[in-house]
Amino acid sequence: MSLYAFPPEPQVAVPVAGRDTLFPVRRLYCVGRNYAAHAREMGFDPDREPPFFFCKPDNSIVVAPPGQTVEFPYPPQSANVHHEIELVVAIGQGGRDIPVEQALQHVFGYAVGLDMTRRDLQFKMRDKGRPWELGKAFDHSAPIGLIHAAEDIGHPASAAVWLQIDGADRQRSDIDALIWSVPEVIANLSTYFALQPGDLIYTGTPEGVGPVERGQVIQGGIDGLGEISVRVV
Repeated sequence: MSLYAFPPEPQVAVPVAGRDTLFPVRRLYCVGRNYAAHAREMGFDPDREPPFFFCKPDNSIVVAPPGQTVEFPYPPQSANVHHEIELVVAIGQGGRDIPVEQALQHVFGYAVGLDMTRRDLQFKMRDKGRPWELGKAFDHSAPIGLIHAAEDIGHPASAAVWLQIDGADRQRSDIDALIWSVPEVIANLSTYFALQPGDLIYTGTPEGVGPVERGQVIQGGIDGLGEISVRVV
């Protein structure tokens, strides 16, 4: 007889590139406005204010394997859903108050991800001083490609990041344009939360965010981390 009142959901996991292993997901942290040009297009001053964070549930993950196009159901209660292409950091070693110079020792690997956003609900909540969950933390809102282990690829400090809709460029930048670097993000985040193996950090999106419509195909990638393909349905 089970101890649970009902069967628990399976462990959310992301495949690791080149290996027969899965990365078990614990939490999803996201960094807001971490590229200067994107901060400007959202109407904010891109000076280096301390980074701020929000979360998505682990089951918002949608794994997009290489060579496959996965589905992203257009979410309810929104008429303005945006794409945001991002570098994702996978934490393999936990810690609290992690020094910047030691932060990369806590990284298991990297992936390309999408922070899909109900922009109309995000702005509505933001303007009322309320949390962003309705705009950010909905089902299927975090597509992700395979995780590439740092011991295989190193720690990329510069790599082209791009996104297209039906083959037309929407976002194109480089991860070296991050306002707060990966080590700085990890160090700052770990002052608020004890990071644990299995945590994912979506590090922010460059400029060019915009709406998606049903039937469109979103393709994006980061050099060295592969590509993802998502169809809006």
